[in-house]
Amino acid sequence: MAVAPIVKKFLPSHSERVTIRSACPFLDFRSVISYYRTMSGLPVRKAVIPAAGLGTRFLPVTKASPKEMLPLVDKPLIQYAVEEAVASGIEDIIIITGRGKRAIEDHFDRSFELEENLKGNKKDGMLKEVQRISELANFCYVRQSEARGLGHAVLCARHLIGDEPFAVILGDEVIDAPVPGLAQLIQVYDSRQGSVLGVKKVRRQDVSRYGIITSRKVSNGLHRVDDLVEKPSPDQAPSLYAVIGRYVLYPEIFSILRRVSPGKNGEIQLTDALRILAKQQSMYAHEVQGQRHDAGEKLGFLKATVEFALKNPTLGPPFAQYLKQLHRRNGALSA
Repeated sequence: MAVAPIVKKFLPSHSERVTIRSACPFLDFRSVISYYRTMSGLPVRKAVIPAAGLGTRFLPVTKASPKEMLPLVDKPLIQYAVEEAVASGIEDIIIITGRGKRAIEDHFDRSFELEENLKGNKKDGMLKEVQRISELANFCYVRQSEARGLGHAVLCARHLIGDEPFAVILGDEVIDAPVPGLAQLIQVYDSRQGSVLGVKKVRRQDVSRYGIITSRKVSNGLHRVDDLVEKPSPDQAPSLYAVIGRYVLYPEIFSILRRVSPGKNGEIQLTDALRILAKQQSMYAHEVQGQRHDAGEKLGFLKATVEFALKNPTLGPPFAQYLKQLHRRNGALSA
């Protein structure tokens, strides 16, 4: 199949740049998918990962380096999101990037010079790991020309999603679970046939940091979403269930995002579009099972680093021993 005609047909606006790392079934829109097929349980095989943010909470390290490439032990943050998506059955990854984010593309691409070096030095284990990264999924990159909010970032992927349900993963949220967080949402989507949001119960003093749902309990860990409120004050929060950066959405969200009015700083908020979508069709919230790490801020990133380092089979034992020694030394100093 020739790629060029298909890419031309679905070419984005002049404000977006698309880089395609894999052809075939990713951009094959020759067969039109009907609305009936979409609403009848089309599998979730595409995921959008917004990665165009400026990373201001990590300055100055993010001045010239993407926040998404910060190492969580021995892998960049964004790789955890990609691996979760792949483990959940996702085949095609659409990463929304911006200026200064080329390192993300390079990370998931082949590095022939590095591979030849590893091969020549008989480092077969490292060679297999490096090659595995580029083979995780079909990757496509869309350039978001300006920071206009999460809703606009998702909207940038509309021409690659087509009429299929899709997932959205925010790489700041790292979920360590036996069953991947996104896979849990897809299971709900398969059984309920509705959009699904991943949620966690938070402390009342923390609700102003999240989108909070208004809902009715359906079963243990599952809620029917009636409405959402973006970052409410503690005394105005309708619940303690916060949306944590995992979504499975129907493509109708795109037409809503096109119409929704920009909010503060001209940003298009995904929450505003979700409120409308919840009025039009069934929407559920699933309490994600697993350890959630908010790696989008410094303290949460440090906590995640410690947790994942301790679980690392090679680094874990000596690192745990170091922490014990550090604790004893600090305890002696403070005594």
